[in-house]
Amino acid sequence: GPAGAAAGHRPATAPAPVHVTRSDPRYQGLISGSNQRWVGNPDYIRVVSSAGQVVRAVQEAVDKGLKIAVRSGGHCDEDFVANRDVRVVIDMAGLNSVTYDRERRAFAVGPGALLGTVYRTLYKRWGVVLPGGTCPTVGAGGHITGGGYGALSRSRGLTVDHLYAVEVVHVDAKGRARKVVATREDDDPNRELWWAHTGAGGGNFGVITRYWLRSPDAVGDDPSTLLPAAPSEVLLSDVSWSWDDLDEASFTRLLRNFTEWHARNSAPDSPGRFLFSQLKTMHKAAGYFRMSTQVDAAAPDADRLLDDYLAAISEGTGVTYHVGDRYRAPWLYAVTEWSGFVEASVPRWKSKSAYVREVMPEEQLRAVYRQLTRDDYPGPYGMIAIVGFGGKINEVAPGDTATAQRDSIAKMLYCSLWSDPADDALHQRWIREAYEDVYAATGGVPRPGGVNDGCYINYADADLADPALNRSGIPWHELYFKGNYPRLQQVKERWDPRNVFSHSLGIRKPQP
Repeated sequence: GPAGAAAGHRPATAPAPVHVTRSDPRYQGLISGSNQRWVGNPDYIRVVSSAGQVVRAVQEAVDKGLKIAVRSGGHCDEDFVANRDVRVVIDMAGLNSVTYDRERRAFAVGPGALLGTVYRTLYKRWGVVLPGGTCPTVGAGGHITGGGYGALSRSRGLTVDHLYAVEVVHVDAKGRARKVVATREDDDPNRELWWAHTGAGGGNFGVITRYWLRSPDAVGDDPSTLLPAAPSEVLLSDVSWSWDDLDEASFTRLLRNFTEWHARNSAPDSPGRFLFSQLKTMHKAAGYFRMSTQVDAAAPDADRLLDDYLAAISEGTGVTYHVGDRYRAPWLYAVTEWSGFVEASVPRWKSKSAYVREVMPEEQLRAVYRQLTRDDYPGPYGMIAIVGFGGKINEVAPGDTATAQRDSIAKMLYCSLWSDPADDALHQRWIREAYEDVYAATGGVPRPGGVNDGCYINYADADLADPALNRSGIPWHELYFKGNYPRLQQVKERWDPRNVFSHSLGIRKPQP
């Protein structure tokens, strides 16, 4: 029909770019993202609406010798964008369309599109899904290229497992800004640039101006078959435990049960892959903590899968959980409205991460308990969460994408959230000490290849690149990218030889 014929074609003219300088009343609102710890001081912000505008914005900054950073959704944990050295912020808010490109047989997604918009559009128009994150206000730009994952990833893979192509504005050796498309086709001379965007994270090689999404095994030209089908309905569960009911033995058993269940149920063909769960253990000052779970209602015997899971988590603890939610809901409601997977919004935070490959050993379990029950830390938003991973994610080889961690069963998120800038040092000290304690046996970091497997770049932690804070002898890039890092360095040298795009956890050019 006419709508289908128009899909993939943009309006003839994009809105003019917006140039925001210090005298503009919008300036204060555009020099920081979600994490208010970081406030930039750029000469100006350029809000763009087309790839051509990005080329011009990049060229102008390069010609003037001004450092560039790029913002899509603004959810970066670290100061990659809101950084005092950055002179120009290119804001991708206007590049936010989600369309079907018939020529490429793929869905074109602008980096400025927020995940909630991506999910709604893909579902309402075509019934398909990108298996990405659970926070609807995160931007597609950084999320996808960092190897984004979410509640459907155990059954449908990572975002990058469905990335067909990327359009990038890069700067060549002569200082010229150029737009290029890189695809996963074996005969594409730019294929390595595509590969680097499957897990290196944002701000490394250029400015992403468009993603194209199509599953590797998709055939034909019916859009409704080119990405995974979205569930029509999911089973949602929210349970909680009171800290008053727990001691070290019951808490550590609970956490071990979580990793034991995932060790048994994380093979690519496991029926358990249809269940995704987050155990969000908060500091005892919060009084309680929650576990939120989603099951694809179309999974064989979904209710029994959930019942058996809840029983396995509680087994041997001697403690009863409190039931909050348990109901079936449309998937679109769950991914855009349900509060189970979205934490309280607090203006300042610090994050750390770890992949988990095996059942957590006793010393790690005890360290988590010790840190969450410290009397010298006020909480209440100190959190050490553990989240299900594996399943279909682990069907992909470590070198097929830049996301190297492909045999983990869970992922851990350490997070401290607070409001008052005067408390910055207190909260950072707690999270650093907690992390070092849990991984004391491996130098204070989650060493790759053992119980753990390094860290997740989308939960960026610049401490790992600071020799004063990472004393493990394991470099930050080994933790994030493992054996893929030298290959990423070659891509950096080829596509950003002048190091126009850089940040504290950015890919470095190879040293001669």
